[in-house]
Amino acid sequence: MTATYCTIVPPHVLDKLARSEDAALSGPARRTLQRDAYERTHRRLTTVLGAPAVAPPAAAAEGKPHRTVHDAEHRTDLPGKKVRGEGGEPGKDATVNRAYAGLGATFELFLKAYGRDSIDGAGLPLDATVHYDEQYNNAFWNGEQMVFGDGDGEIFLDFTIPIDVIGHELAHGVTQYTANLTYFGQPGALNESVSDVFGALIKQYTLGQTASEADWLIGAGLLAPRVTGVALRSMKAPGTAYDDDVLGKDPQPATMDDYVRTGRDNGGVHINSGIPNHAFYLAATALGGHAWERAGQVWYDVLTGGELKEDAMFAEFATLTVSAAKARFGDGSDELRAVAKAWEQVGVRTL
Repeated sequence: MTATYCTIVPPHVLDKLARSEDAALSGPARRTLQRDAYERTHRRLTTVLGAPAVAPPAAAAEGKPHRTVHDAEHRTDLPGKKVRGEGGEPGKDATVNRAYAGLGATFELFLKAYGRDSIDGAGLPLDATVHYDEQYNNAFWNGEQMVFGDGDGEIFLDFTIPIDVIGHELAHGVTQYTANLTYFGQPGALNESVSDVFGALIKQYTLGQTASEADWLIGAGLLAPRVTGVALRSMKAPGTAYDDDVLGKDPQPATMDDYVRTGRDNGGVHINSGIPNHAFYLAATALGGHAWERAGQVWYDVLTGGELKEDAMFAEFATLTVSAAKARFGDGSDELRAVAKAWEQVGVRTL
């Protein structure tokens, strides 16, 4: 199992900001890129050398979350000062409270919808650190815990505001403990897409929304008022989340016709994830109702079924979703038809 360092804000967004002539924008972006590079290298070394095993505390009863939120106090030492443990009362810090609630919402969806006890399936404690660094424009999963920056207030606000950001990053942990998709090219884009899918489902589950009621945005509420945009990504309409004079235009494709070939961002993992994202949106909305119940179940079955290879391409993933829909819901089922048609609509052939 390889623990990958995964951030919610793609490098291409921060690169664009880092080139701004406005120091209030370029300064935080450059520092964030530097910090991300350090953390990414640190994660690689930890993976090679071996990280200490984290055993669930005795207090972590089966089927119950065990959350701990720390405050980095604008430094970078992890995990920082413990400020709230499982069962602790809400404090005055809204960021701490949001992180705690988001960890709980993620735990609840995986347990109630899929019978999964925490992200590893065995009651793994959920740890988060807030107020990381100064004006840090990102949130990440480092293979062991969640970390949230406060944003620079100019482009990004507090990274605990969107619950789907919390869910997205923790879902990287689920992938880490299951299919362990390689973080490059199409397998990497699938890794990112799976996190967007479950991030969106966690938001919808928390709000009690049906597929038709949901906004299908990732990171809504994260962008500051000055930004011309609504979110980091749109699963409903990839490529439309933002079009801003500083950030540029959302580069995500919705279909294989516009697949982006690039060596940056680990082969475009945050860009081409728009294609499987759109396929999930199409399948979920075609089926209607609560997306986590049918479309989400199919995606979860593929992620955890043992047949998804670490280096799976889009076509291999798509084929497995068709097989999973057939296995769970039957030949000729609405679920099977919706999943197969969704991949056809985005131009991914099933094998």
